[in-house]
Amino acid sequence: MREDTSPSGGPVPWLVRPSARSWHCAPAPAEVRGFHASLPGYAPTPLTELPSLAGELRVGRVFVKDESARLGLPAFKVLGASWAVHLVLAARTPGPVTLVCATDGNHGHAVARLARLHGRRAHVFVPQDIHPATAAAIAGEGAEVTRVPGPYEEAVRRADEAARMPEAVLVQDTAWEGYETVPGWIVQGYSTLCAETDEQLAAAGAAAPGLVAVPVGVGSLAQAVVTHYRSRTATPATALLSVEPESAACLLTSLTRDAPVDVRTGATVMAGLNCGTVSRTAWPVLRAGLDAAVTVTDADSARASRDLAALGVSSGPCGAAALAGVRALLTGGGATERRHRLGLGPGSVVVLLSTEGRAANPHALPHG
Repeated sequence: MREDTSPSGGPVPWLVRPSARSWHCAPAPAEVRGFHASLPGYAPTPLTELPSLAGELRVGRVFVKDESARLGLPAFKVLGASWAVHLVLAARTPGPVTLVCATDGNHGHAVARLARLHGRRAHVFVPQDIHPATAAAIAGEGAEVTRVPGPYEEAVRRADEAARMPEAVLVQDTAWEGYETVPGWIVQGYSTLCAETDEQLAAAGAAAPGLVAVPVGVGSLAQAVVTHYRSRTATPATALLSVEPESAACLLTSLTRDAPVDVRTGATVMAGLNCGTVSRTAWPVLRAGLDAAVTVTDADSARASRDLAALGVSSGPCGAAALAGVRALLTGGGATERRHRLGLGPGSVVVLLSTEGRAANPHALPHG
């Protein structure tokens, strides 16, 4: 791991591994996109071009994949949850079932919404520091909400225990030993976001992206992104960047040590990324196929959220972390070398995955 100088003068903890671009894997199942297209209210979320950011970052074109309104919810999570719940219910015999999960906000809201639409019960466990409005939105879907006196990882443990009851099934977006099938389905569901982005870039007359930046909590969306781009044989390959809060850098720490490492998390406005453990199924994919990782501060993500809002894109601090991370690497001291190591030039296309709208995260944004 290296520390260069950020635009604000502070250190930039980051790691780059260009050899990851030569790794290949199998693609996600093709039928996922057709499933989502069949859902009532489905439409691709916008891919918005922001020329002013391209000028700031000194690249050819910058696009933001705006997940602020995905199937009636303010975040991308419903893509994975809907595909997984579809498969979970198809595999069960008819009868009552309770969908159980833990969440920092968006995944639990998606599971609760799907339970209501399918006429099922939902029980959602949330960490102690979840915003009251977020918990209320989940309860507003008719779900039972249990606040856990601990962090996200403790909420996951409690959800796992509750799902062992009769007529309950765990729909969790992180994997561990012995629990891998459903999280794998959730990752497959996220592939629709990547497929839409390909089509939208082509419609805009844009080249394949030189860099895609993805916010990371447990790493499931990043796993889907790596799977999508590393299942293709495009040359040159796309560089893939993960962005985490500096207070919850489980992936960057694990990549630096070349082994999965649990970290103690702290408070962050990037609530949906406040995770201390990389998903078991995500880790080998990210270790093999992710080019670069960086951490950002709450002030960085808050600034990015405000700047995107001024440009017409609603992005909560988790979603805006993608812009904050790209700014940290492509500007400031050492940027020329970082750009070279990422394979970026003045004509490169950059895609920022904004994973949630501002409505998904009601925490007040810090100034800085």
